[in-house]
Amino acid sequence: MATTPVTTAPAAAPARRNRVAAFVALTKPRIIELLLVTTVPVMFLAARGVPSLRLVLVTLVGGILSAGAANTFNSVYDRDIDRLMHRTSSRPMVTGEVTVREALVFGAVLTVGSTVWFATLVNVLSAVLSLLAVALYAVGYTMLLKRRTEQNIVWGGVAGCMPTLIGWSAVTGSVGWPALVLFLVVFFWTPPHYWPLSMAFRDDYASAEVPMLPVRRGPVAVGRQVVAYSWVMVAASLLLVPVAGMGWLYAGAAALSGAVFLLEAHRLLGAARAGRSGLALKPMRLFHYSITYVTVVFLAVALDPLLHLPLG
Repeated sequence: MATTPVTTAPAAAPARRNRVAAFVALTKPRIIELLLVTTVPVMFLAARGVPSLRLVLVTLVGGILSAGAANTFNSVYDRDIDRLMHRTSSRPMVTGEVTVREALVFGAVLTVGSTVWFATLVNVLSAVLSLLAVALYAVGYTMLLKRRTEQNIVWGGVAGCMPTLIGWSAVTGSVGWPALVLFLVVFFWTPPHYWPLSMAFRDDYASAEVPMLPVRRGPVAVGRQVVAYSWVMVAASLLLVPVAGMGWLYAGAAALSGAVFLLEAHRLLGAARAGRSGLALKPMRLFHYSITYVTVVFLAVALDPLLHLPLG
């Protein structure tokens, strides 16, 4: 009696996909997405309209390579504490899907690739800023600050501000005042974005002995700093109006989204003063809104030059 042969997919194909997925995971794509949100709109502002599509694409590719390199080095260095934290315990460096040597080579290739890519297809200044961003995150934040100070995310966050300068320099070949103002917006946004997340995962950071501010300080002290940084962040966002000659669209978006951010920041502080702790503080509410805020502000940065409605 004839039987129909059963065909199975080669075992090598899923294995290759898993390996590729592991290397992609090293680059932390979700973080890269957020960095790109602050790159492209600045290019629209620098061009005072729609920049070259080719330039946008090559800048995005360079940014992906650069950010991927920084995140890969971070994954290698932090593999010991990632093993101790519940939310990071499945990362490739922890599970052994990628070896240390493989990850270091991968990070080095991405670093060299991004630098050469920017220098060849964009300009040398953008290449230098890209390389500086990798160094600030991999060395400045990951190796020097993260495990030593409760202000780690404040100064370590400088690396996350670099896309504003890279986007501007890609179009103009220089670093202008509008780019520096947006650099400050992201700089002051980073603590009230990240500290609520640290509050929600305080026990994780404490078990790994990472001195995040919510580990070292109580909820009220953290809430006060969140509020303070939020106010300065909103002020910096409004400073762009006179510096870059922004119109009603940006001014309105920055003011309204900023007002909501301040409301959420004060709500977090109020909950802390009421004696709530842990998830009862609802810190993730501000964390999630902070992503919406930065998206709205930078979308307005891009659209304002296209639909310019003068204030005066």
